[in-house]
Amino acid sequence: MTEKEPPTRSVSGRVILVLSTFDTKHRRQSLASISRRSNLPLTTVHRLVHELEEHSALVRGWDGDYEIGSKIWRLGILASVHTDLREVALPYMEDIYEQCNGAVQIAVLDGLRCLVVDRIAGSRTLAVLSKPGSRLPLHATGVGKVLLAFGTKDLQEAVLNSLDRFTEQTVVDPEKLSSQLQAIEAQGFARTNEELAEGATSLAVPLRGKGGRVIAALGVVLPSRTTDVSPMIPMMQVTAAALSKKLVETGLGVESRLRTN
Repeated sequence: MTEKEPPTRSVSGRVILVLSTFDTKHRRQSLASISRRSNLPLTTVHRLVHELEEHSALVRGWDGDYEIGSKIWRLGILASVHTDLREVALPYMEDIYEQCNGAVQIAVLDGLRCLVVDRIAGSRTLAVLSKPGSRLPLHATGVGKVLLAFGTKDLQEAVLNSLDRFTEQTVVDPEKLSSQLQAIEAQGFARTNEELAEGATSLAVPLRGKGGRVIAALGVVLPSRTTDVSPMIPMMQVTAAALSKKLVETGLGVESRLRTN
């Protein structure tokens, strides 16, 4: 007996059902999980997920599971919450940009990656991989390491079990990365040097929301030839504290409102 699709559901309705299976507790799912949660036949889910993947609405991870893709983010950024976040953060990002002349970015946790919500980068900055909507590896970026260090144990365990190498400097030793995460949590900032791209170093600090919980990361990307980024750490931390306070005051300091799925 073959699987039959419910006759009353339109194609668009089934697509919404598939996408609606993703939430804060189901950021990554197998085809079987999507089928079970959407109550759609597995053959139907396989076809729809494949089409969504082709359009970057879903992306397939290293383990075969699926998560929300950049197309959904680009649509979601039209929502007022993302517009408000960018508007609130922009003056603080501009202040840092004027001081360091590097690319300044804000990122939030998005599954097993970090999502760049906004970025400032001009002709004075080096070419960087990140742009608004980019999903970057947590273990190879400054903003990613901050989010990972203050993330849950389950998140850390999942990332430590899937460390891809991007350059010779990428940390792919779980013990070494785990030690780094402990240091980042203790000192309140993260630094990377050519771990995602050659010629680029990064510095990042946490942004805190209601109750002091880390909800995002503020970072800069600079040329590796920059002699010493240490003097920037206090400036970044002071700016992050001021921005965190503003996010809470405007009602944006809630983790679920800053995430995209």
